[in-house]
Amino acid sequence: MTFKPSQEFMAELLGTMVLILLGCGVVAMVVLFQATDPAIPGQIVNGGYTNITLGWGFAVLMGIFISGTISGAHLNPAVTIALALTGRFPWAKAPHYIAGQFIGAFLGAAIVFAVYHAKWLGFDPDLANTAGIFSTFPAVPGFWPGFIDQVVGTALLMALILAIGDKLNNPAGAAWGALAVAFVVMAIGISFGGMHGYAINPARDLGPRLFALVAGFRNTGFENGVWLVPVIGPIVGAIVGALIYDTFIGKPLLRAGEAARGVQGADPAYNVEHQR
Repeated sequence: MTFKPSQEFMAELLGTMVLILLGCGVVAMVVLFQATDPAIPGQIVNGGYTNITLGWGFAVLMGIFISGTISGAHLNPAVTIALALTGRFPWAKAPHYIAGQFIGAFLGAAIVFAVYHAKWLGFDPDLANTAGIFSTFPAVPGFWPGFIDQVVGTALLMALILAIGDKLNNPAGAAWGALAVAFVVMAIGISFGGMHGYAINPARDLGPRLFALVAGFRNTGFENGVWLVPVIGPIVGAIVGALIYDTFIGKPLLRAGEAARGVQGADPAYNVEHQR
């Protein structure tokens, strides 16, 4: 099936908007409703961090469902760039994919704020302490701790996306790939969420952060450069993850497949090119 650029743009926009609606929505639930009066014995802040990791995983799953057939559900500029860099995706499509992702993320954040507006103003009337509902912030000051975290997290994400989608690695991957990717995001959040909020996606972080700035939130991370980490780190990490997968898993699998078909010792790139 071939779709128009406008259709791919809208698919990425809607998929990323759903991602942010459900992802930032679960963070808003945990933060804005974090206490009861009187307190309920044993209450855990509406699920706390556990709900956040589950919520973001399900958010990814639903974003994939709504956009996957038309656009492939990148939902992430770092993924789009890494796919293009490794020859899996045409560079000519990258601009409208990335534009759709950022616009969808911005709109998703705006809708979350509209839904929770009354409660939000009661909880943080000056909008001084809740920009973290939209975007990520570091646990340790400075650029490098968060940057390393984002590179590692996004490298994991990208390598595992490729592993799940590689028919030589997972022949049945198409049937359960969306759920597997959702589990990957949950696992990264559970294992690496503390250092910089596991943005692992420039649009997921910068789109809502831009909305927070426009809406009048304070302490958004633009004033001290925090916003750069979840933009640069995921792009570097996705490229690293894709190159690692291709070098150590993808190419050996391709060579093994060629050997099974009787093409011994051939350059895999040559065979792929001449089988088209």
